Amino acid sequence: MDLSNLFAFVIFPYITLVTFVVGHSYRYFTDELSWNSRSSQLLEPKSLKIGITLFHWGILATLGGHAVGLLIPQRIWDLFGIDGEAHTQIAVWSGLLVGIVAFIGILMLIHRRYTQPRIRITTTVGDWITLIGLAFVITTGLYNVIFGHYYILDTVAPWIRGIVTLTPDPTLMIPVPFSYKLHVLSAFFLLGFSPFTRLVHIWSVPLGYINRSYLLFRRRPAIEEQI
Repeated sequence: MDLSNLFAFVIFPYITLVTFVVGHSYRYFTDELSWNSRSSQLLEPKSLKIGITLFHWGILATLGGHAVGLLIPQRIWDLFGIDGEAHTQIAVWSGLLVGIVAFIGILMLIHRRYTQPRIRITTTVGDWITLIGLAFVITTGLYNVIFGHYYILDTVAPWIRGIVTLTPDPTLMIPVPFSYKLHVLSAFFLLGFSPFTRLVHIWSVPLGYINRSYLLFRRRPAIEEQI
Protein backbone atom coordinates (compact mmCIF):
# COMPACT_ATOMS: atom_id res chain seq x y z
CA MET A 1 0.00 0.00 0.00
CA ASP A 2 1.19 3.53 -0.78
CA LEU A 3 2.47 5.02 2.49
CA SER A 4 1.33 8.52 1.53
CA ASN A 5 -2.20 7.24 1.01
CA LEU A 6 -2.06 5.40 4.34
CA PHE A 7 -0.91 8.54 6.14
CA ALA A 8 -3.44 10.83 4.44
CA PHE A 9 -6.50 8.65 4.93
CA VAL A 10 -5.79 6.74 8.14
CA ILE A 11 -3.09 8.34 10.28
CA PHE A 12 -3.81 12.02 9.57
CA PRO A 13 -7.59 11.84 10.19
CA TYR A 14 -7.06 10.17 13.55
CA ILE A 15 -4.35 12.67 14.53
CA THR A 16 -6.79 15.51 13.86
CA LEU A 17 -9.69 13.77 15.62
CA VAL A 18 -7.60 13.05 18.74
CA THR A 19 -6.38 16.64 18.72
CA PHE A 20 -9.98 17.78 18.35
CA VAL A 21 -11.22 15.79 21.36
CA VAL A 22 -8.21 16.22 23.66
CA GLY A 23 -7.63 19.84 22.66
CA HIS A 24 -11.19 20.97 23.29
CA SER A 25 -11.36 19.08 26.59
CA TYR A 26 -8.04 20.46 27.82
CA ARG A 27 -8.88 24.02 26.86
CA TYR A 28 -12.32 23.84 28.48
CA PHE A 29 -10.95 22.77 31.84
CA THR A 30 -7.77 24.90 31.86
CA ASP A 31 -8.60 28.05 29.91
CA GLU A 32 -12.29 28.72 30.42
CA LEU A 33 -11.90 32.50 30.32
CA SER A 34 -11.00 32.33 26.62
CA TRP A 35 -13.81 29.88 25.86
CA ASN A 36 -15.88 32.18 23.70
CA SER A 37 -16.38 33.36 20.14
CA ARG A 38 -14.51 36.62 20.75
CA SER A 39 -17.32 38.41 18.97
CA SER A 40 -16.54 41.68 17.23
CA GLN A 41 -20.15 42.81 17.25
CA LEU A 42 -19.52 45.60 19.74
CA LEU A 43 -16.77 47.02 17.53
CA GLU A 44 -18.88 47.13 14.38
CA PRO A 45 -22.37 45.56 14.35
CA LYS A 46 -23.86 46.84 11.08
CA SER A 47 -21.97 44.68 8.57
CA LEU A 48 -21.96 41.58 10.77
CA LYS A 49 -25.59 40.51 10.82
CA ILE A 50 -26.10 39.35 7.24
CA GLY A 51 -22.71 37.67 6.82
CA ILE A 52 -22.76 35.81 10.14
CA THR A 53 -26.36 34.68 9.60
CA LEU A 54 -25.71 33.35 6.10
CA PHE A 55 -22.52 31.62 7.19
CA HIS A 56 -24.00 29.93 10.25
CA TRP A 57 -27.15 28.68 8.51
CA GLY A 58 -25.14 27.56 5.49
CA ILE A 59 -22.44 25.74 7.42
CA LEU A 60 -24.86 24.06 9.86
CA ALA A 61 -27.00 22.82 6.98
CA THR A 62 -23.87 21.61 5.20
CA LEU A 63 -22.65 19.69 8.24
CA GLY A 64 -26.08 18.14 8.72
CA GLY A 65 -26.25 17.15 5.06
CA HIS A 66 -22.80 15.56 5.20
CA ALA A 67 -23.72 13.59 8.31
CA VAL A 68 -26.98 12.28 6.86
CA GLY A 69 -25.63 11.64 3.38
CA LEU A 70 -22.31 10.02 4.27
CA LEU A 71 -22.88 8.23 7.57
CA ILE A 72 -26.13 6.49 6.61
CA PRO A 73 -25.35 3.50 4.32
CA GLN A 74 -26.97 3.45 0.89
CA ARG A 75 -28.84 0.26 1.74
CA ILE A 76 -30.86 2.25 4.28
CA TRP A 77 -31.73 4.84 1.65
CA ASP A 78 -32.75 2.01 -0.69
CA LEU A 79 -35.34 0.89 1.86
CA PHE A 80 -37.07 4.25 1.41
CA GLY A 81 -36.97 4.02 -2.37
CA ILE A 82 -34.03 6.39 -2.80
CA ASP A 83 -31.44 4.72 -5.00
CA GLY A 84 -27.86 5.88 -5.44
CA GLU A 85 -28.66 8.16 -8.38
CA ALA A 86 -31.50 9.90 -6.55
CA HIS A 87 -29.38 10.16 -3.42
CA THR A 88 -26.62 11.82 -5.44
CA GLN A 89 -29.01 14.31 -7.03
CA ILE A 90 -30.44 15.26 -3.65
CA ALA A 91 -26.92 15.76 -2.31
CA VAL A 92 -25.84 17.83 -5.32
CA TRP A 93 -28.76 20.27 -5.38
CA SER A 94 -29.06 20.69 -1.62
CA GLY A 95 -25.27 20.97 -1.34
CA LEU A 96 -25.22 23.61 -4.03
CA LEU A 97 -27.84 25.70 -2.23
CA VAL A 98 -26.37 25.61 1.26
CA GLY A 99 -22.83 25.78 -0.10
CA ILE A 100 -23.55 29.04 -1.90
CA VAL A 101 -25.15 30.45 1.25
CA ALA A 102 -22.12 29.52 3.37
CA PHE A 103 -19.74 30.78 0.67
CA ILE A 104 -21.37 34.20 0.48
CA GLY A 105 -21.43 34.39 4.28
CA ILE A 106 -17.74 33.56 4.76
CA LEU A 107 -16.70 36.02 2.02
CA MET A 108 -18.67 38.76 3.77
CA LEU A 109 -17.01 37.95 7.08
CA ILE A 110 -13.52 37.98 5.54
CA HIS A 111 -14.25 41.26 3.75
CA ARG A 112 -15.50 42.77 7.01
CA ARG A 113 -12.39 41.66 8.88
CA TYR A 114 -10.09 43.11 6.25
CA THR A 115 -11.82 46.40 5.55
CA GLN A 116 -12.85 47.47 9.07
CA PRO A 117 -9.73 48.92 10.80
CA ARG A 118 -11.06 48.44 14.33
CA ILE A 119 -11.76 44.77 13.65
CA ARG A 120 -8.64 44.08 11.60
CA ILE A 121 -6.36 45.30 14.40
CA THR A 122 -7.94 42.84 16.86
CA THR A 123 -7.82 39.89 14.45
CA THR A 124 -5.22 37.28 15.36
CA VAL A 125 -3.24 34.97 13.09
CA GLY A 126 -5.45 32.13 14.31
CA ASP A 127 -8.53 34.07 13.25
CA TRP A 128 -7.17 34.50 9.73
CA ILE A 129 -6.21 30.84 9.46
CA THR A 130 -9.69 29.88 10.62
CA LEU A 131 -11.48 32.17 8.19
CA ILE A 132 -9.29 31.24 5.24
CA GLY A 133 -9.50 27.56 6.17
CA LEU A 134 -13.30 27.70 6.29
CA ALA A 135 -13.37 29.53 2.97
CA PHE A 136 -11.08 26.91 1.43
CA VAL A 137 -13.17 23.97 2.65
CA ILE A 138 -16.37 25.60 1.43
CA THR A 139 -14.83 26.54 -1.93
CA THR A 140 -13.48 23.06 -2.64
CA GLY A 141 -16.81 21.59 -1.64
CA LEU A 142 -18.65 23.89 -4.03
CA TYR A 143 -16.14 23.10 -6.77
CA ASN A 144 -16.81 19.39 -6.37
CA VAL A 145 -20.56 19.92 -6.45
CA ILE A 146 -20.44 22.04 -9.61
CA PHE A 147 -17.59 20.43 -11.53
CA GLY A 148 -16.78 17.13 -9.80
CA HIS A 149 -19.75 14.86 -10.56
CA TYR A 150 -17.95 11.94 -8.91
CA TYR A 151 -19.99 9.09 -7.42
CA ILE A 152 -18.84 9.02 -3.79
CA LEU A 153 -21.27 6.48 -2.33
CA ASP A 154 -18.94 3.55 -3.06
CA THR A 155 -15.70 5.28 -2.03
CA VAL A 156 -15.73 8.39 0.17
CA ALA A 157 -18.89 7.48 2.06
CA PRO A 158 -17.80 3.97 3.21
CA TRP A 159 -14.33 5.34 3.99
CA ILE A 160 -15.86 8.00 6.26
CA ARG A 161 -17.98 5.36 8.00
CA GLY A 162 -14.83 3.28 8.43
CA ILE A 163 -13.13 6.21 10.17
CA VAL A 164 -16.08 6.44 12.58
CA THR A 165 -16.16 2.70 13.28
CA LEU A 166 -12.35 2.47 13.56
CA THR A 167 -12.14 0.25 10.48
CA PRO A 168 -10.87 2.63 7.77
CA ASP A 169 -9.96 1.28 4.35
CA PRO A 170 -7.61 3.81 2.70
CA THR A 171 -7.68 1.92 -0.59
CA LEU A 172 -11.22 3.24 -1.10
CA MET A 173 -9.76 6.73 -1.52
CA ILE A 174 -7.21 5.81 -4.20
CA PRO A 175 -9.50 6.39 -7.22
CA VAL A 176 -11.10 9.52 -5.72
CA PRO A 177 -10.32 12.74 -7.67
CA PHE A 178 -7.75 15.09 -6.16
CA SER A 179 -10.26 17.89 -5.53
CA TYR A 180 -12.35 15.58 -3.34
CA LYS A 181 -9.28 14.46 -1.41
CA LEU A 182 -8.28 18.08 -0.91
CA HIS A 183 -11.73 18.91 0.44
CA VAL A 184 -11.67 16.00 2.88
CA LEU A 185 -8.14 16.60 4.15
CA SER A 186 -8.64 20.36 4.58
CA ALA A 187 -11.80 19.67 6.58
CA PHE A 188 -9.89 17.31 8.88
CA PHE A 189 -7.12 19.90 9.25
CA LEU A 190 -9.71 22.46 10.35
CA LEU A 191 -11.07 20.00 12.91
CA GLY A 192 -7.60 19.50 14.36
CA PHE A 193 -6.90 23.22 14.41
CA SER A 194 -10.24 24.23 15.96
CA PRO A 195 -9.26 23.77 19.67
CA PHE A 196 -6.74 26.59 19.29
CA THR A 197 -9.24 29.06 17.82
CA ARG A 198 -12.51 30.80 18.52
CA LEU A 199 -14.28 27.77 17.03
CA VAL A 200 -14.43 26.30 20.54
CA HIS A 201 -17.71 28.17 20.95
CA ILE A 202 -19.45 25.50 18.86
CA TRP A 203 -19.91 23.64 22.16
CA SER A 204 -21.53 26.63 23.81
CA VAL A 205 -24.59 27.04 21.62
CA PRO A 206 -27.24 28.55 23.96
CA LEU A 207 -29.91 25.94 23.27
CA GLY A 208 -31.32 26.44 26.75
CA TYR A 209 -32.24 29.97 25.76
CA ILE A 210 -35.14 28.56 23.74
CA ASN A 211 -36.93 27.40 26.91
CA ARG A 212 -35.84 30.35 29.02
CA SER A 213 -38.63 32.29 30.76
CA TYR A 214 -39.36 35.77 29.51
CA LEU A 215 -37.74 38.65 31.33
CA LEU A 216 -40.35 41.15 32.52
CA PHE A 217 -39.50 44.82 32.71
CA ARG A 218 -41.90 47.07 34.64
CA ARG A 219 -41.86 50.83 34.65
CA ARG A 220 -41.91 52.47 38.07
CA PRO A 221 -45.03 54.43 38.91
CA ALA A 222 -44.64 58.18 38.51
CA ILE A 223 -45.00 58.75 42.24
CA GLU A 224 -41.99 56.49 42.99
CA GLU A 225 -39.90 58.27 40.38
CA GLN A 226 -40.59 61.61 42.03
CA ILE A 227 -39.50 60.25 45.40
